Amino acid sequence: MQTTSIPVIDISQLQAPETLRTLDLACRDWGFFQVVNHGLDSALSDALLAQAKAFFELPAKAKRRIRRTADNPWGYFDGELTKNTKDWKEVFDYGPAGGSGEQPQWPTQPAGLRTAVVAHYEACEALAFRLLGAISLNLGCPEDFLHHAFLPGHSSFVRINYYPRCPMPERPNGLNLPKAGYLGVNQHTDAGALTILLQDDQPGLEVLRNGVWNLVPSVEGALVINIGDIVQVWSNDRYQAALHRVRANAGKQRFSVPFFFNPRYEVDYAPLSTTLDQPAHYRPINWGEFRRLRAAGDYQDLGKEIQIDQFRT
Repeated sequence: MQTTSIPVIDISQLQAPETLRTLDLACRDWGFFQVVNHGLDSALSDALLAQAKAFFELPAKAKRRIRRTADNPWGYFDGELTKNTKDWKEVFDYGPAGGSGEQPQWPTQPAGLRTAVVAHYEACEALAFRLLGAISLNLGCPEDFLHHAFLPGHSSFVRINYYPRCPMPERPNGLNLPKAGYLGVNQHTDAGALTILLQDDQPGLEVLRNGVWNLVPSVEGALVINIGDIVQVWSNDRYQAALHRVRANAGKQRFSVPFFFNPRYEVDYAPLSTTLDQPAHYRPINWGEFRRLRAAGDYQDLGKEIQIDQFRT
């Protein structure tokens, strides 16, 4: 039986059989769900949103002092593309320093941004491993079976999205892209394993299901979770990473903070042996190469955006 609205799941007892069944249904029906009793401190979340607002209120010149580049993905950016189409947003990205040029950049103001972002990253990291364990159980594997893909040194990151007021918002039907106006973020699936989203009280995220765009409500105290392309591949299409987008708004600004849970760059992923009741739908994909090509398309218009469908058998 399919659910008719985006599920809200109490995960205080995440390993309970009924919770696992509800999670499995949400992953199969929607690829999206919200979680409550998740363990993240609401005071920390409120502080992060306040610090984010203070940062994005800075003059453009101040924000661009920590502008991210093609070589360093961490910092401020205001020219991102999705589906080779300009988004109506500004972003600040944070991830740990890495050997591929990743180097965190912090503004001098607001002074509390760094503390708030790092605390949120660590809390989301812990929650992501809990959710990964539950998904692993639902796919017929031990709880910690998928952890090796992330440890040590996973490539996850936090993004702060700022959606300014837009003079030309557009909400095209179906899979159409805007022609005269803008979306906050154009339609896409997330490339990684899981996304944990903190959003403010202004709804804007939409999920495509059965050809209809569904607005994700803002539920007090909840976090929005969606599965990404990697879980779709691991599940051999049992779970589908849902297309989603973000509305632009002429009258109100909006903030959201996704945590993108991504594996180690060295990892190859393919359908799990426990999902092979039918032939594998994908050949192995290297995360580092896939991420590099996706990031290049987001940063500038470098050909067609890479998709997992290009790796179908």
